[in-house]
Amino acid sequence: MRVRIKICCISSVYEALTAIEAGADAIGLVGKMPSGPGPIPDDLIKQITEVVPPPTGTFLLTSETSASGIIKHHHKTNTNTIQIVDLLSEGTYSQIRDALPSVKIVQVIHVIDSRSVDLAIRLSETADALLLDSGNPNLKIKELGGTGRIHDWKLSRQIRDKSACPIFLAGGLNPDNVKMAIEEVQPFAVDVCSGVRTNGALDKNKLRAFIRNTRTDGT
Repeated sequence: MRVRIKICCISSVYEALTAIEAGADAIGLVGKMPSGPGPIPDDLIKQITEVVPPPTGTFLLTSETSASGIIKHHHKTNTNTIQIVDLLSEGTYSQIRDALPSVKIVQVIHVIDSRSVDLAIRLSETADALLLDSGNPNLKIKELGGTGRIHDWKLSRQIRDKSACPIFLAGGLNPDNVKMAIEEVQPFAVDVCSGVRTNGALDKNKLRAFIRNTRTDGT
């Protein structure tokens, strides 16, 4: 099976089209966050979404933790996927689906220890996909992604083997380690932000190398 590729922290129409032209299956558009790289205004997210051709995935990364807040955030951006980077504190996925029936829900799991595995397996029963990342929502200033750190891929493989939905693997991936990560975890998709950037800007050479090394057939 071909591993899908999501390029995150897209900051402009130019970056979005560059990533798609290089072979990305999806792009990540970061809304307001307590920390981490790549947040852009909601009106820019909407502008980018409007020019992205189907069937490319457009992911809104939202730090909202209530179903109503997530729905309101989505209405400002009109992406085809919502990536929930923290856990819901109020409401349910069903409420989000009722309000946004055509939008997919991807729940981020920050892989820290065995408790993360148990949480992931439970949430995989209701999310459309899980994205395994290396943040830490337990800190005073929450880390909800974009850390550039690798987590324990053995834990990610446990989640992948027991998950009821597809798995995106994120956290510290780059052109040099993505092939190894795929071999170890066998995810549905990989997700990268800083690993294809130089001084914060999307680097075409790193982008092409990442995509080339992700494709199992080398193309």
